[in-house]
Amino acid sequence: MTSTSADVLPARERRSRRILWFVRALAGDPMAVAATIWLLIVVLAILADASSLLGENRISLKARNLPPFDFGQSWTLWLGADALGRPLLVRLIQAASTTIGIALVTVLTSLIGGTLLGVIAGYFGGIIGNLVMRVCDIILGFPTLLVALFGLYLFGPSVGNLIIVLAVTRMPAYIRVARAETLEVRERLFVDAARVFGGGPVWILRNHILPSVAPTMLTLASVNLAMVMLFESGLSYLGLGIQPPAVSWGLMVAQGQGYLSSAWWLLGFFPGLAVMLTTMSFNLLANWFRIVNDPSQHWRLVSRRR
Repeated sequence: MTSTSADVLPARERRSRRILWFVRALAGDPMAVAATIWLLIVVLAILADASSLLGENRISLKARNLPPFDFGQSWTLWLGADALGRPLLVRLIQAASTTIGIALVTVLTSLIGGTLLGVIAGYFGGIIGNLVMRVCDIILGFPTLLVALFGLYLFGPSVGNLIIVLAVTRMPAYIRVARAETLEVRERLFVDAARVFGGGPVWILRNHILPSVAPTMLTLASVNLAMVMLFESGLSYLGLGIQPPAVSWGLMVAQGQGYLSSAWWLLGFFPGLAVMLTTMSFNLLANWFRIVNDPSQHWRLVSRRR
């Protein structure tokens, strides 16, 4: 008897159907589409800067404090220039690679470390679980910004220290969520069946627990991307984040605050707008990803499509 069930389809065809379903689900959400387009523009701009397609970020005193939207100038000066005549558009793109790069590395570090610790604490429990959760409680007992300020003041402002401090302060959220998910998944029948058939703890964690926990953790990571970007921008604005000659969106706001009355475009309008649009895009995609991975929420995709 021939079966047309999706279970007997080739793996490549199942992946193709899954990708097509994701594309249709994305097309049914206009806000998620707009967020995706903005993030693609940012990524392409960063790649163009990495490929040296934007030209050099040279000092030009002739263009000092050049106002924006003067389309008679070179296209790199369409957003104006700073106090040293450097094109704001090029600096915005260079700052994007710094800010988003730090956010991605920080979130990836806290995601991997927090998920592993949370799954271990939830599956084994006992002394290990209690120790992990008590450490989380201690970290959560202090405000994130206060811990970051103290850590960067103690060890010095640098990219590595900034990533470590932000990753440590964000890791408890992943640990608590991963532990809660693991406590629920480990009691399911398929996990009991795996134990009965001789599956060891490592095999069960790798093949059953982690795949079940992963969608929730990825959704949390996409939300945390926006939060980490805001923390990095705030620390750079306070002078404990990115240091010159490197540049980030928060540092650009800090460097332009002295030109409030003479050059509004240097105050931080454009980097502030970039931070707002990027964090909003990550939040919109996080909401869309949560709906896509929760079967009970799929009706929202259908209603939006109608």
